[in-house]
Amino acid sequence: MLEEVKRVILVLSGKGGVGKSTVSTQLALTLKEHGFKVGLLDIDLCGPSVPYLLNLENQSVHQGPEGWIPVYLDSDQKLGVMSIGFLLSSRNDAVVWRGPKKTSMIKQFLEDVCWQELDFLVIDTPPGTSDEHITVMENLRQVPQCSAIIVTTPQEVAIEDVRKEITFCRKTGIPIMGIVENMSGYECPVCSECTNIFSSGGGKSLAEIAKIPFLGSLPIDPRVGKLAGQGVAAVKEIPNSNTSKVFSELVKHLTDSSVNGK
Repeated sequence: MLEEVKRVILVLSGKGGVGKSTVSTQLALTLKEHGFKVGLLDIDLCGPSVPYLLNLENQSVHQGPEGWIPVYLDSDQKLGVMSIGFLLSSRNDAVVWRGPKKTSMIKQFLEDVCWQELDFLVIDTPPGTSDEHITVMENLRQVPQCSAIIVTTPQEVAIEDVRKEITFCRKTGIPIMGIVENMSGYECPVCSECTNIFSSGGGKSLAEIAKIPFLGSLPIDPRVGKLAGQGVAAVKEIPNSNTSKVFSELVKHLTDSSVNGK
């Protein structure tokens, strides 16, 4: 149920393996650290990694009078999470479903989860522009404040796929908040020097060509990698890292645009 959700943020990419789930979880954790009440919805039905990233595996969801009750990361219930991973008996279970069944499950996630009042709902999506995305877009038309963050990596092959995602957003009427370039070089945890492993600047160039904001570059940082599976925000554990700075700026951008009604 989305009636009490003030703002929805879709995390999208046309390419798999670019780090959408990491961006989604760290964005949700950063918003929580800033005092907001946040929901995180994982609709990557075939690769639900959010429960692992937040150290919530082996948790289960329950039915309440008003729908499914999300799993909460904290006792204050500032961050609620819903994922098909909570409905599987093992992380090794495969979801072998055709499109209509996927569509039905996503509609349930969007309509039947009792989020209560939320400042932000972050939705982690699968790669591509398929049935799952169309279902999400159709169900989000009722939400006045909805926008997309598009995640890419610097390589040309990822940039080409992300172009399609931009086109998809424009055709379906979802405002694009901007582009985040992930895995943008390797940042040494000792000296903080950043070395470009793949290439650099692809996300920024695409943002300029598409005339949408560029929201920042996230380096490969081993310290961030170690946070996977702990459910801890980078802004709390490694506040001086470039990753933390980018996520703090993202939250500032989100809160400023919320105030301005964009």
